[in-house]
Amino acid sequence: MGLNLTPIAVKKLIQLEALRGRTLAVDANNELHQFLALIRKPDGTPLTDRYGNITSHLAGLMFRSTRLIHDYNLRLIFVFDGKPPQLKDAEVARRRELKEKATIEWQKALAAKDYVKAFSKAVTTGRFTTSMIEDAKRLLNLLGIPFVQAPSEAEAQAAYMASKGDVWASASRDYDSLLFGTPRLLRFLTISGTEFLPSKGVSRPIKPELIELDDMLGNLRISRDQLVDLGLLIGTDFNKGVKGIGPKKALQLLSKHRNLENLSDDIKSKLPQNYREIRDFFLDPPVTSDYSTSYGELQEEKLYSFLIEARDFSVDRVSKIVERMRGVYEKQKRPDLTQWLDS
Repeated sequence: MGLNLTPIAVKKLIQLEALRGRTLAVDANNELHQFLALIRKPDGTPLTDRYGNITSHLAGLMFRSTRLIHDYNLRLIFVFDGKPPQLKDAEVARRRELKEKATIEWQKALAAKDYVKAFSKAVTTGRFTTSMIEDAKRLLNLLGIPFVQAPSEAEAQAAYMASKGDVWASASRDYDSLLFGTPRLLRFLTISGTEFLPSKGVSRPIKPELIELDDMLGNLRISRDQLVDLGLLIGTDFNKGVKGIGPKKALQLLSKHRNLENLSDDIKSKLPQNYREIRDFFLDPPVTSDYSTSYGELQEEKLYSFLIEARDFSVDRVSKIVERMRGVYEKQKRPDLTQWLDS
């Protein structure tokens, strides 16, 4: 389902150049799903190696990540989802059902040789297996890029890291990190500047967006607690929300009544019985302080072995990635002379 704050979000467009030197906690599963959805053959089939292992997510991860790090001096820390809370069971089941339906429609389109429709359906069929996630972590480790295993929701962990000052912002296309308390949310961390819309079969232009939580709350004249209540009214990954109430109406209600408890019985009766539990999860989610944001080292031989010998990537493509990251690490080893220029 996801949280839709677009109609009331206070955001500003930002250029990648303005992010130089920033450290970002990236919602890894969110990013990998984008790669898995879009990096496919014309008929919608994902990229695989000779053994049938899906490699679409690895292709996107290594090419876009290394370019952002190399070209824009970004420090990316990837955060992986842990075990989803029971609160999310209904949403997980809903997503599974949608994927199964899309798979059937994809197969029908393939049988009819309607490859445009087939691709549009295929992008929503992707499922991550444990081995696919482990492949992604292995790739990051060999590139020297740090990652964090969240105990539960990656967006909650990223928000925690940002609130501690260990990263500058959370990076995710979803708004949930705001409810989890991230001081800054960066949406659409993209180089291409386009986003494919499966339902329409077309791409639209997009630019990175920065949302600063304090500025947004101040502009909307609500607190973070009220923002969480607003999310519960319109729907999150943990509840459906109240039918007929969108972000603007929810904002009006909370501006007037302050919290869910003060709403009319007619509205409160439509909230889930466990809404307080959901609220508490957003305000105090399970996170870990056992992580590092330090970069490791480039393991070239193991990287070639993994990507070329085990996952069938070409030598030329892997060499390009190695050269990028080699340049990054060589630059880090150079002495910083700016202190002498200032003296």
